[in-house]
Amino acid sequence: MKTTISKQLFAKAQRYIPGGVNSPVRAFRSVGGQPLFIKRAKGSRLYDVDGNSFIDYVLSWGPMILGHAPATVIKAIARAAANGTSYGAPTELEVRLAQMIAEALPSMQQVRLVSSGTEAVMSAVRLARGYTKRDGILKFEGCYHGHSDYLLAKAGSGLATLGIPDCPGVPADFTKHTLTAPYNDIKTVQRLIQMHHRNLACVIVEPVAGNMGVVPPGSDFLHALRELTQAHGILLIFDEVITGFRVGYGGAQGLYGVAPDLTCLGKIIGGGLPVGAYGGRKELMQMIAPAGPVYQAGTLSGNPLAVTAGIETLKRLKTPGFYKKLDKLSARLADGLGEAAKRAGVPLTQTRVGSMLGAFFTRGPVVDYASAKQSDTQRYAKFFHAMLDRGVYFAPSQFEAAFLSAAHTPADVEKTLLAARAAFKSV
Repeated sequence: MKTTISKQLFAKAQRYIPGGVNSPVRAFRSVGGQPLFIKRAKGSRLYDVDGNSFIDYVLSWGPMILGHAPATVIKAIARAAANGTSYGAPTELEVRLAQMIAEALPSMQQVRLVSSGTEAVMSAVRLARGYTKRDGILKFEGCYHGHSDYLLAKAGSGLATLGIPDCPGVPADFTKHTLTAPYNDIKTVQRLIQMHHRNLACVIVEPVAGNMGVVPPGSDFLHALRELTQAHGILLIFDEVITGFRVGYGGAQGLYGVAPDLTCLGKIIGGGLPVGAYGGRKELMQMIAPAGPVYQAGTLSGNPLAVTAGIETLKRLKTPGFYKKLDKLSARLADGLGEAAKRAGVPLTQTRVGSMLGAFFTRGPVVDYASAKQSDTQRYAKFFHAMLDRGVYFAPSQFEAAFLSAAHTPADVEKTLLAARAAFKSV
């Protein structure tokens, strides 16, 4: 595989950009080698600057559920751009998207649009503190909720990938209000809530963990969280930045039948453009300025291009049978990867929720961050490069999810499995 131009660009990038990338996991640090620079994308494929083509299962880390550059979304963005790219004033478009979100996720009676998932989570936590008049937060090891100071404790995503246990620059006074528990460990949650409930404003969780690889919730985990938080006046926040509109039109809360107090969204609701949102019961959201005293603002919040892309994307997701078809294709890929690994004698624990897939190079089971970290990351790195050489692009980290889109075809999946059979034999 030719990578001459990518190498040249990476050398130049390192002169002007820290580490040569604008988000750490892109740097290929955990898998070795240098990142590929992408020139364009269409459908299920990426095309790099050296002319290589890849079946893409990263999908910009999840947003591209329709595939890359879907015609209806691109045309809608072009129409919106012709009217101007930002106004800093209300638009009908943002009302329409907020309504679509509220109708899809009934727990979000009111919605505030922001510009990123990190901003959505930061704002939701501030609201929880303002509403409850408490400072404490309980989060789960390996769950990543953006890079705000008080949520980097034992986080997943890039911190898990790079092996960063604690982040310099985060004052101890910030994280002293953050408690952590193992994911899926309701007994530890019960103990921590019993000890600290008078100071706990919220429990925040990825309802399906997607930043330590894909770790589904246990059968009673989310329901137990709901009961415990309600019993002690603690707000439950679902971080559905990844799962929202990914595991179903109603998100993970619709899939598992658990209604949180606040929900954070991102990724898919922007159709590939920068966006975020948080929302919940009207009683809570009326605390947000200008309706209430909890301040949050943003120059580009409700940006007309991002909102337009989100509207067009959500329209497509409502097509009858959309998620059923995507689930069937995802199951074929997950099952096929598991079979290929077994034939090659490679220990692999396969996880999947809808079109979110995990493949841990360990015998498992994988139920939390500690068990996810038992994975053989060096073996994953070999597998990653073996697949890349065969034209398949998975995440450059053992601790990230793989995603499918409506643009992936059965032929894409079969080609991927053919490549995987050879790759597993080489690792």
